[in-house]
Amino acid sequence: MTMLTREEIEQGLVENRNSPNGTARNAHAEVLVGAAEAIGDGPLFHTALDNLINAYLWSAESSKMLVPFARLLQEYDKDPGAFDRWEAHSLFWQFKWVATAIGDSPEIPLQSAVGWLDEMERRYRIAGYSERPVRESELWLADAMGDDDRAEGAHRAWLAAERDDMSDCHACELNGQGAYAVLRGEDARALELWRPVLAGERTCAEEPHRLLATSLLPLLRLGRLDEARSHHVRGYRMARGNESLLPSIGKHIEFCALSGNESRGLEILAEHAAHVNPLVNVDDQLAFHGGILVLLRRLTELGHGRSPAVPYEGVPHTVSELYEVLRASSLAIAHRFDARNGTTRVSDRFLARIGREPLVDVLPLGVRSSALPQPTAAVTAPAAAAVTPVPAADLAELVERARQAREQRHPAADALWAEVGVRVDARPADEVDPLLAADVADHRALTAARGGADDAAELLEAVRDRYRELRQAERAALAELRLASAAAQSGAEPQRIRELLAVALKAAEGLDADEPLRGRRIALAELSSIRVESYLRSLEEGPEHEHLHGPGQDHGHGELAAELGAFVTAYEEALPDLAAEAEEMLGRVALSQGDPERALPLLAASAARAVAAGLPWQAVDALVLRAGVLMSLERAEEAQEAARSALEHSAEVTEPETHGVVRLTLADILLRRVDAAAEAAEHALTAAHWFDQAGLTADGGAQARLVLARAYAREGRHADAAEVLQSTLPDLLEHGEGQAVSVREFLGDLLRQLGDPRAAAEQYLLAAEVAKGWQDTRPQAALAQAAAEQLSAARLDQEATAAYERSLELFRVTGDAPIAEVRILRSLAWLAPRGDANATAAAWARARELMEQASGVLEAALAEHAANAEPSETQASPLRAELAQTWLQLAQVLDWRVTSHEQSEDEGDGDGDGGEVDVEALRLEEIELTARAGELYAELGPNHLGDRLQCVQYAAWTEQEIGREDAGATRLAALVEELRAMPEGVVPDGLVERAQSSLDSLRS
Repeated sequence: MTMLTREEIEQGLVENRNSPNGTARNAHAEVLVGAAEAIGDGPLFHTALDNLINAYLWSAESSKMLVPFARLLQEYDKDPGAFDRWEAHSLFWQFKWVATAIGDSPEIPLQSAVGWLDEMERRYRIAGYSERPVRESELWLADAMGDDDRAEGAHRAWLAAERDDMSDCHACELNGQGAYAVLRGEDARALELWRPVLAGERTCAEEPHRLLATSLLPLLRLGRLDEARSHHVRGYRMARGNESLLPSIGKHIEFCALSGNESRGLEILAEHAAHVNPLVNVDDQLAFHGGILVLLRRLTELGHGRSPAVPYEGVPHTVSELYEVLRASSLAIAHRFDARNGTTRVSDRFLARIGREPLVDVLPLGVRSSALPQPTAAVTAPAAAAVTPVPAADLAELVERARQAREQRHPAADALWAEVGVRVDARPADEVDPLLAADVADHRALTAARGGADDAAELLEAVRDRYRELRQAERAALAELRLASAAAQSGAEPQRIRELLAVALKAAEGLDADEPLRGRRIALAELSSIRVESYLRSLEEGPEHEHLHGPGQDHGHGELAAELGAFVTAYEEALPDLAAEAEEMLGRVALSQGDPERALPLLAASAARAVAAGLPWQAVDALVLRAGVLMSLERAEEAQEAARSALEHSAEVTEPETHGVVRLTLADILLRRVDAAAEAAEHALTAAHWFDQAGLTADGGAQARLVLARAYAREGRHADAAEVLQSTLPDLLEHGEGQAVSVREFLGDLLRQLGDPRAAAEQYLLAAEVAKGWQDTRPQAALAQAAAEQLSAARLDQEATAAYERSLELFRVTGDAPIAEVRILRSLAWLAPRGDANATAAAWARARELMEQASGVLEAALAEHAANAEPSETQASPLRAELAQTWLQLAQVLDWRVTSHEQSEDEGDGDGDGGEVDVEALRLEEIELTARAGELYAELGPNHLGDRLQCVQYAAWTEQEIGREDAGATRLAALVEELRAMPEGVVPDGLVERAQSSLDSLRS
């Protein structure tokens, strides 16, 4: 094996520190330790050991740090003088990590673990450090041993000891203090301790990542569900894929299992399938697998035990099989700890954890999650439970409620009849009342017809015949009408549908005059005929008149409107609910005719009529439609009122899709207000849940999540918004190019806010690619520019330059975007020297050329305005401001040129490839450019006083650089005097003070 040189090892250490955490980094760090030891370079060997300890720490192999730390400690004991101040501090800091690793390693005897604490205390005392970290380590070891008195004493001593530069950061300490409170059942106390970390006031490399996960169950137990939801969405985004945070991943999985989000938990488990295998750090394994076991047990209870889970050690397993494997291996680890500690505490706590029951039925999270498949068998519902006899009295009461709901057209009728059917099936057939059996069959036939079942007509005919046998003529007449509707739904021949409608109307009219429901049956038949006949006419008129919105929504608007109007007039007094239905249809006809103003009062009247009739749920559709129309007319207050009424009246609606539509409508309206983002988020979140329940996750659910993400962004919750949006992105991309571009741009904006420029640039570029074929090139140009800005922020200079150049090309195609062109040219100018490793003379020349191009674009645009017969100052002022900014930025580029030259000379490198530099000439040019820019800002008025001060300060300090202190001070003093003389309210607050402070510094 070839021996590495010192330079190669040093380069390897740099690369290793910047590598992703994990086993690959650890293996490379191990090689570097061996190489450093082999060449006999003591200081380099110390550095390599320190690097290896840090690599282990940030991985799932943290317990491996014991060996390299022991070796590093030996090196220190042999020659403390070989360690500089920082290296010695690092070594003592690592004592704490090792104390944790020893406690987390059951193979290390308890006596050795306790002895290590004594050694740590002795060394800290000799080195003059506080005992605070020692007492914290003692607390956790004593707790694992079951010595609660010692743990409490260590806890008090920990808090009492002074903090010094060997103490953990505040964020980590608060984590531990809160964790101890949770062990004592003090959830509220823990959350109060954690508040500064959770609020972002105290952070570190792994906080608030860990605490966001740790806080989940305390929040659920306290009923603080909104916070729990946010902590999961935000915290999982931070922890995802991080080896050292596998215990936190386990907590997120457990949270999903205990909050009705089992499918989400399964997805998180799948994302971390590679880490489910045994880990080197068995304490992390116990914590990670514990959360997984909670999920697997819950899935098994829900009947998913035979569903596939992730593999374990390369072997596929079902949910139940994986549960058994992980439970056995985890308990084996827990028992090893117990054997070492002489107590059953670890296994007791572990068993209590994996036996936890759900804390809420369902907590909607907002993020998209695939629904669980239908369970193969539910283990918690014995087969015998389905045939348990139902007392006759209970059944009679249930039937009465179902019949009453049916007559009221109440939304709960279907659920009630479904329950009646279950109970009837559980009774012997000869004990079931024939009419009740017919009613159950009627419900099932209607359900089949609504679902478009092939045998729907056959079932309805059987129901009709059975009602006739039982002399239930009005029920038989209704079955005739349903047969006609089912025929229309199935696409039967128009003549056949008309025949069935005629039969239904005849059956209704043939009812006895004293039948209370005769009038209703006739009216229903008439309304159905109006609706269906309109649909049939549209079919017969041909494809060019094809209906747009189903039955009743064709191009024969006038005839349909007349028929509906006559129906309303005929029945508004006797049957207001049916009149309301017809009036809603009239409103839809008006909309299809392009007359929203006529539709609005019709929809309002329909809703009011339904409510007055005692059927508020029937008003919901009309109110939702009315709210949408009002928003299209920019009547936001009225729209909100209509949507809120729809929400109020939907209380008894049972269809999840309707609930989703109502909530989404209101959320969309509220989002357009500046002060209602939080309420909009609440409704959008609930809408997404309802759409998921309706099986519309990819449709209404995706739109609800888009609104939710926008509401979160409006509140400044960018991490929550990004996680929600990314979860539903594939669905949204299927809704047309316009939305695909919009949502990718939105996601790019969120990622930019989160400080992830590479990911943001990727989204902007993908959006630009979708817009590539559009006739208008401006959207693509703006997206390319946004991508370039983020690529530049990520220091990907070549990629940024290419994106800027593409954006510039596209803006030039439009011919009407001079300011966009100029800003791109300036950005390219700044990139020219930065993208050149040696900052050659050519790079500096390119930067100057690009700035001059920018000035030329602006001067040409201003000349065009001046040549206009009626020049617009509103249009010219932004151009002049950009020209002043361009001169200022050219001066800043020249300053960068001078600074780079002077640094090169200080380092003895001459000017590298930069060529000869006339420093004084460049400084004079800077003064001239900034002075010119300041004069132009002065012409632009008070709105640019801050920009003007910046230019004057720049010129003054540059004059001082070349020995003209008095000239610079005079220049700045003149501006200060001018600012003081301006009327009150003209000069921005603090500007005079800033100018005076700069002048004082210049004169000192």
